[in-house]
Formats: sequence, structure tokens, C-alpha cells
Amino acid sequence: MDGEFDRSATGSATGSATGSATGSKAGPEKGMNAGAQVVAAVVLVGGLAGGMWVMATASGQEVEESKPAACSPPHDDARPPRHAASKRVASKHVSGAQLCTALNRSDLPELLGTPAERAETADGSESTTKLAGGTEIVTPEAKVTLKTYSVQLSASSDDLSVARTADLLGNTAEKRTVLGRPAVLSSDRTIAIRFNFEGGKPGKADTAPGGIARRLQVARNAKDGGGSFEVVVWREDEGMPDDAALLRVAEKVLPTVPGWDAG
Repeated sequence: MDGEFDRSATGSATGSATGSATGSKAGPEKGMNAGAQVVAAVVLVGGLAGGMWVMATASGQEVEESKPAACSPPHDDARPPRHAASKRVASKHVSGAQLCTALNRSDLPELLGTPAERAETADGSESTTKLAGGTEIVTPEAKVTLKTYSVQLSASSDDLSVARTADLLGNTAEKRTVLGRPAVLSSDRTIAIRFNFEGGKPGKADTAPGGIARRLQVARNAKDGGGSFEVVVWREDEGMPDDAALLRVAEKVLPTVPGWDAG
């Protein structure tokens, strides 16, 4: 894919994709030109997990090189119910900030097989899905981005079991046992969004097929009575993610998440 990947910064999974390249009136910056392109990756997460997530954005801020990124201050993208009759169901025992803390561990680069890298951005948030009956489901999620990989961690508290999810995903899904409980491994196609910049101002955005994201959903407990934790990884260069790396991350991170049932 043509264009350059802007690695300066990324936003949260619930944010919108924006461009970061800026121009100068005296002339383009080194390595840039008037028609420079910045590429952001968007991964399509199946309807079972909730629509389209923006996985990478860019900003004009440079990333500090001296130390890994810390989780940003928690923010809640979930909105309170508009009517008193609405029922708001939060994911049990965990917030986006807590997921970010669990995911943004010091050995994450090593678990991903890229020990020389570091976390460039880290963020946690909560999003809301409103069901037909008026119930609002709050879903916490966190994202950590490195040079090679981006990793997403989320939690659901619905009644859908992982075993049923695997059946609905069909032959493309792989049933697994992870940490002694049912799990399912599947793929999603990312979408690459190109932002064209003319004179430092963003122009029209174009989309095209991107790389593959690998998803691992693990049941909250061994009985698989509903709800799950999900880890998603994808490569910033659109290469194929390493399943072994995904499993290493899940096996180390999930037992540290509040709400994980050790039994």
C-alpha cells in the first residue's frame, strides 16, 4: 500500500481517525511533500462484539522517546440513560482504565516478540451500546500501540457464551481452551484509511482493504455462562499477526484483570 504510516501517536479505540502531518508555508518538512499521505488502520470487529472500531489515528504530537507511554487519564465515552426507565448494565468489576493498566505491562513488547520496542500510546475507555428494549450495555476497552503491533483488550458481560459465539462465527473460527476455559480464535480484515494533505491541510480520505487482525475471545469462567474477555492484535505494517504472540499476551494479561474468575 502506498503512502507512509504516521507513527507519531494513536488515539483510543472509540475515537475518530485524524491525520497528523503538518506542512510549512516555507516548504514541506523533511520526508514530506505537499501530497503526503498518512495511513490509519481500522479493524472491523464482527457484529457479535460490536461494529467498527477505529484502531489507529494520528496527531501532530511527537512521541516521547525516553520511556514507554503510560495509560492516559480515564475517560468515559458512555452516556447516561436519557430516560429513567432505561437500564444501564456495566461490565462486571472492570473499567477501561483498569484494562489499560493490565494490558500496558512492562513485558508486553517481549510477549509480542518485539522486545526492543516500547508502548507508544496507551488508553482505556468505556463505550455504550443501546439494545432494542432500551437497555444500555457499557463495554470497557483498552488499547496499547507499539511500532509493530497494536493490541486491544475489552470485556463483555452479555449472556452470550463463547461456545455459542464460536458456532455463530462458523468454520473460520478455531475453538481453543485458554487458561482452562473455552476460547475462540478468529480473524477480521482491517480497513486502511489514507489521509491526503495539501499545504498542511487534510484533504479527502480514501479507504482500501488493509491487513488482518486476530481476535481471541475467552470465557469469563470455566462454566462459560456468558460474557468474555477479548484480546485483538494487528500489525501496523499490515503483515499477518503471530498467533503465538496473541496467546502469550492473553495468558499473561487476563489473570491480572479485575473480574477474572481464577476458579
